[in-house]
Amino acid sequence: MTTPFVLCIDDRRPLLDLRRATLESRGYQVLIASCQNDALKLLAERPVGVILLEYRLEGLDAEAVALHVKQRFPAVPVILLSAYSEMPERILWLVDEFMMKSAPADQLVNAIERIIHSAGQASRLAVA
Repeated sequence: MTTPFVLCIDDRRPLLDLRRATLESRGYQVLIASCQNDALKLLAERPVGVILLEYRLEGLDAEAVALHVKQRFPAVPVILLSAYSEMPERILWLVDEFMMKSAPADQLVNAIERIIHSAGQASRLAVA
């Protein structure tokens, strides 16, 4: 079984590159997008196991991205990342998990593993 793609969405390229290097060193296949159009195009082209979505994006509404993902790709889990410890309730309903951006890499990887495993279990139960 191949490792699912992780799609990282952030408007800051250095953070995307760092996140990609971290996740690739852990065996993940990583896609990166710095704008909504690129992210949605990648989602339509490849099966994605989980999305890491930055909350504060220049010229991009993370809430709108999360809503669009849940409408068009409801099986794809979304982890919201932010430097802010409190989020509006309406966006927390759209994502599967919220994490502080400053969380250690191991914590992020554990969250990805847990969410991918849960999503896999749910899809197997839906087929059965």
